[in-house]
Amino acid sequence: MDKVKAFLKRKDIEISLKRYGIDALGAMAQGLFCSLLIGTIIDTFASQLGITVLTNAAVVIGEKTYSVGGLAMAMSGPAMAVAIGRALNCPPLVLFSLITVGFASNTLGGAGGPLAVLFVAIVTSEIGKAVSKETKIDILVTPLVTILAGTGLSYWWAPPLGKAASSVGKAIMWATDLQPFWMGIIVSVIVGIALTLPISSAAICAALSLTGLAGGAAVAGCCAQMVGFAILSFRENKWGGLVAQGLGTSMLQMGNIVRNPRIWLPPTLASAITGPLATCLFHLQMNGTPIASGMGTCGLVGQIGVYTGWISDIAAGSKAAITGMDWAGMILICFILPGILSWLFGLFFRKIGWIKENDLKLDL
Repeated sequence: MDKVKAFLKRKDIEISLKRYGIDALGAMAQGLFCSLLIGTIIDTFASQLGITVLTNAAVVIGEKTYSVGGLAMAMSGPAMAVAIGRALNCPPLVLFSLITVGFASNTLGGAGGPLAVLFVAIVTSEIGKAVSKETKIDILVTPLVTILAGTGLSYWWAPPLGKAASSVGKAIMWATDLQPFWMGIIVSVIVGIALTLPISSAAICAALSLTGLAGGAAVAGCCAQMVGFAILSFRENKWGGLVAQGLGTSMLQMGNIVRNPRIWLPPTLASAITGPLATCLFHLQMNGTPIASGMGTCGLVGQIGVYTGWISDIAAGSKAAITGMDWAGMILICFILPGILSWLFGLFFRKIGWIKENDLKLDL
């Protein structure tokens, strides 16, 4: 046992919730952002602005054509796998071999591809790390073992994992359609909390393919956390904190939350209100890429995702046009209500002494 522990330590193989559930999951979201999400944004805005150099075919493979954005979207599997491998400190030969593994697991996983990539890439990374530099022909052995193990696991694991993730996501979306009020609260609060925790709400939404009304509730919850903390802590952090949290991440407050968990109440209560308003009153739907459901106002990705969904629905004929109610709903749910509600709840909790001066102070 001591020899095994020494080997794992030498290879930097750490079997832990933090390494796999936080580091790897967060990296997967970054890989998705730099491929699927960016590709979607490029294609949408290029078509809206008439930038033909971006909308025209950049590459033709067989009978399929790819625009610049289309190429980025097609590379989401490799991007996720490489991002995960980097988070797990893979050596170069393992890291580069994960490109093939990511493509295989994402393709075979179908709608639940991101979840398949997460599991397959983690296990394959550790297998690759275990054999790396153990032989004199490392340049052959390491890529060979990594690719064969990864593609084998992809064929074995990816289809059932993808189906399981897709089924869970569909169940959440079905329940939200059936009970938009209660599910609006549940989805909004849970996904919003996940966004502030050191895990990836974006990766969770992507893995579950969370769209529709449930995706809209997720957007509401994420915005409530980001905008809520930005407004709630304005007296301590001023404009720098407003931008860092409102357009960056509410995760910056995690240290303060550990010291005083009560500071988390205002934005969380706000999400419990904006979630059902999004589902029941404004019928806010996320029909863009699922990762945007878990991004909130980070770089305005959540709002861009809602907009791209509108455009897609219009193109598909399921939506006639973008209405004033659509814009009003997105602005109120994503920006105005989270700020006002969190500020009001914050005033109350400051008055009763649950939140004290500098409890929300950030080192910016």
